[in-house]
Amino acid sequence: MTQDVKSTIMKLPTITEIENLKGKRVLLRLDLNVPIENGVIRDDFRIKKSQKTLDFLKKEGAIVIIISHIESGENNTLLPVAKYLDVPFVDIHTNSFPLKTLSSMGDGDVVLLENLRKDPGEKENSEFFAKKLASMADVFVNEAFSVSHRKHASVVGVPKILPTYFGFLFLEEVENLSKAFSPKHPFVFILGGAKFETKIPLVKKFLNIADKIFIGGALANSFFKEEGLEIGHSLSDNVNLDLKELLKNKKIIIPKDVVVGAGGHKCIKKIENIDKEDMIGDAGPEFIDEIDKEILSAKFILWNGPLGIFEGGFEEATKGLAKMIALSNATSIVGGGDTLASIKDLNIQDRFSFVSTGGGAMLDFLANGSLPGIDVVGK
Repeated sequence: MTQDVKSTIMKLPTITEIENLKGKRVLLRLDLNVPIENGVIRDDFRIKKSQKTLDFLKKEGAIVIIISHIESGENNTLLPVAKYLDVPFVDIHTNSFPLKTLSSMGDGDVVLLENLRKDPGEKENSEFFAKKLASMADVFVNEAFSVSHRKHASVVGVPKILPTYFGFLFLEEVENLSKAFSPKHPFVFILGGAKFETKIPLVKKFLNIADKIFIGGALANSFFKEEGLEIGHSLSDNVNLDLKELLKNKKIIIPKDVVVGAGGHKCIKKIENIDKEDMIGDAGPEFIDEIDKEILSAKFILWNGPLGIFEGGFEEATKGLAKMIALSNATSIVGGGDTLASIKDLNIQDRFSFVSTGGGAMLDFLANGSLPGIDVVGK
């Protein structure tokens, strides 16, 4: 861990430092963006991870006003989450200021406000919207690490107005992800998924830290294209990426074999044998074996992103990797939406040293050592 990152962690004000919480109005930013189908929450992982902070504030007698966003379910409403939490629900967008609700709240009471992103001021980081949110509370607590890479009103606007503190989960995220900056060796970094343009800085940074970097998923397709290989109908970034120097680096390992789909069938092919009609869906067994050999001796493992088109039925490599890491004695830190889905399907969440709630936030923190939601505090 670098000295700068250590200093950042030490300086983060925590909720345990808030004086006289009893009767104090606390604006609590959570990430309750959970999958909802037919009004039912399908995965409550993020809610449960924030429960410790919510319970602490209630026990200390704070009046808690929860704010969040959601992009799931009918009408993108947080009402099903309010029912899950068994707390009152207020649509702040139809009630300009829920004064009646707040005035009737007592010590330890909790209320959940409607989806922040129904107001354009949230994404625009509108000063007016930030002031509207801040006017309801005495202090602000950020427990939404997974959205703190966004320069939104509830992330960077409110802290400019209210005294700001961080919740238990937020601190866990920072402390655990920071371990990747000065890890034990051998250190194996596995990066999958897509959007390689946003992940290049991360790869370049960890070339100086990791012993091996395995690149799978659609990211690998960009390397294949750089080598002049056929990728058929496979997903890849349409931007011009200069990967020549990265390809020369022996730390970076990309698949030699892949699972392709064509005409409803799947088969394993060497990458040089891909046809124009093929679509690369998953990493092949030879690539998984290469990763397995490194994992056996690894002391630290960092994994983000699936090795295949997880939502398209190409799950085998990703789930196989999850099982391998779960059996390892190494310190293991994992994150990313489809990565977490594979772990949940296998019911092995407890087999990893740390499971991050962050996707983009995890990647941004690893690349930059901080996030906008952290940088704004104290400024």
